Amino acid sequence: MDINTVTQAPIPTNQWMNRPNLIPGCPPGLEYLTQLDKIQVEQLVSMIEAFTGFERNNKYALRNANNEQFLYAYEDTDTCMRICCGNQRGFKFHVIDNLRQEVMVISREFKFCAGCCWFAGCCMCCSFEVRVEAPPGNLIGTIRQTGSFWKANYDILDETDNVILKIEGPCCIFDGPCMPCDNEFKLLTSDGTTQIGSLTKEYAGFVKELVTLSDKFSISFPIDLSVKAKGTLIGALLLIDFMFFERKNNDN
Repeated sequence: MDINTVTQAPIPTNQWMNRPNLIPGCPPGLEYLTQLDKIQVEQLVSMIEAFTGFERNNKYALRNANNEQFLYAYEDTDTCMRICCGNQRGFKFHVIDNLRQEVMVISREFKFCAGCCWFAGCCMCCSFEVRVEAPPGNLIGTIRQTGSFWKANYDILDETDNVILKIEGPCCIFDGPCMPCDNEFKLLTSDGTTQIGSLTKEYAGFVKELVTLSDKFSISFPIDLSVKAKGTLIGALLLIDFMFFERKNNDN
């Protein structure tokens, strides 16, 4: 899908974050991330989807702590895949900036047997894997589900396939209007011993959780974390949303 087909920004342009100057060695369009230690992510749900339940391509607005948007991610998946495979579907997200330039592509192949944490360590066909490219065609990182008998676990790999970070999920997922708590996925160092941030599904309050399908998330990390790692964590959040929270939206 051509990014020029996106004709409207999800919020007025005067609420966009000012784009920083080009930085040597930084993938074009990701300069915003050099200034951030937290990203707020909101899933945008159309009125058609909210009232009919018809599964449409997902869309997300990415904002800084001042609620200024700096990136917009939209899914490009065919109708048959969305309807037949639900949250298990393969997907491709185009990420554009305030100039409507495509700065990143996040993709996951469809795997029939993937998803269960018990079998994710058995073989690659049982493990979800998400690739992050910035600019499109240039791999900057991969998220790979790893095996576990209890909690969800993921490895964050750099462009050379080396593990640079790990993500550990909570013991149980509590989601919905009657579950007044956040769901935190811990961001850990590569050896898994030290927490340096988190990826969190935020509780929006009883009324909002009851009447809306729009989820809100946050990603926190050290401000000096590499831009490529920060960009890869955006892909990790999308994977977590699909695996644990997209099913709730479909059921609604």
